[in-house]
Amino acid sequence: MPAGRPLVFELPEEMWEAFTDYVQEVKGNPRYKTVFVGKDGDEKQEALQRPLTMEGFELYLWDKGIARGADQYFTNAEGRYDKFVEVCSRIRKAIRKDQIEGGMVGQYNASITQRLNGLVEKQQTDIKIEQPLFGDDE
Repeated sequence: MPAGRPLVFELPEEMWEAFTDYVQEVKGNPRYKTVFVGKDGDEKQEALQRPLTMEGFELYLWDKGIARGADQYFTNAEGRYDKFVEVCSRIRKAIRKDQIEGGMVGQYNASITQRLNGLVEKQQTDIKIEQPLFGDDE
């Protein structure tokens, strides 16, 4: 392994544990939206589940002082992080699953979920220009 900064995670299991801690923090701390209910329009706070994101996970690691530049594990620059390829793939898939399923059930904005995950519906429009049988000349 090339010289440089020591690895923050020595084992893939340590990274997975940090990810599960991130999931618990995100799912255990919802965002709140003010809503007005009833005929009197009583103000209430509605809890909204937060989606998992790669950016959120990276910032979680940064904020906890665990790792700066965690994206290097996911890009595997110079093959330094080969033993983390499987856990990084699993983390990406877990985040994508949360976003897609949340979008499908209306928990998250489906349009944003589609764009973030490359699930945009493709439409094909064919334009046919037909040659007239008779010329326009009279």
